[in-house]
Amino acid sequence: MSRVAEARRFYARLLASHAGAQDPRLEEAFAAIPREAFLGPGPWTVITTPWTARNGRNTVETPSADPVHIYQNQLVALDRDKGINNGEPLLHAMWMTKIAPKPGEHVTHIGAGTGYYSAILSRLVEPGGKVTAYEYEAHLAARAVDNLAGYTNVTVIHGDAVREELPPSDVIYVNAGAIAPPVSWLQALKPGGRLVFPWRPVEKVGLAVMVTRQEKGFACQPFMRSWFIPCIGASHPDTTPGATVKVPTSAQAKRSRSVFLTRQKAPDATAIAIFGDVWFSSRSLDPRKSA
Repeated sequence: MSRVAEARRFYARLLASHAGAQDPRLEEAFAAIPREAFLGPGPWTVITTPWTARNGRNTVETPSADPVHIYQNQLVALDRDKGINNGEPLLHAMWMTKIAPKPGEHVTHIGAGTGYYSAILSRLVEPGGKVTAYEYEAHLAARAVDNLAGYTNVTVIHGDAVREELPPSDVIYVNAGAIAPPVSWLQALKPGGRLVFPWRPVEKVGLAVMVTRQEKGFACQPFMRSWFIPCIGASHPDTTPGATVKVPTSAQAKRSRSVFLTRQKAPDATAIAIFGDVWFSSRSLDPRKSA
């Protein structure tokens, strides 16, 4: 085994262990897919403080183009001017453990960047599954197309996943912060489908949330802190006349237990956040679990 392959194998084992993964395929996917293939030529810029990446502070260059340097839990810059990075591997391992993609499922990946985590997801839905990867930035989408050319179950789309109609999905995996999930994302979920996204209802609140489509509606579970760059088209409240907006505090956001479409159910006293067509409730779909 080469030293890079050995480093990748150990990195995968650490990620799976820290994430509490029960599915051995998660470790296998991280061990099999070369991260360096999705980062461009090294040396690489490692970001130590994501929210200052835009102004260039708190970054460290790897000492060489040796891929062994990027097999650790660090952000790697993809577009420094826009603050776009490859993402923290442990966070993604934890998210993937949470949503548990299964063989045969269809994953829609929003904010795919250059495709590294799309490739990981593609392994988790084999055999029979597929990944539709959306990337808004044209130059990153083009790189993702090239990087994922050998992954026959992945389709890359350069487009706006907020405005476009998404395919029916078992999993929607979002890597850009939104004040609320657009109605189109919720409608694209199949029965039992899971949406995981970074909820940023206000600048100082950042939570990873899993929304599950159930028979009675959409269950909501905030499960960890999470910070991503804003999702274009879904990061600001609707300011048109008559639009209803209610912004939660951090404590209120953590109490979210369900999500409703306002046209199907009007906000009631349990509403802790309202953003036009979507609102969050502290009441669980299972009354025994309400906050």
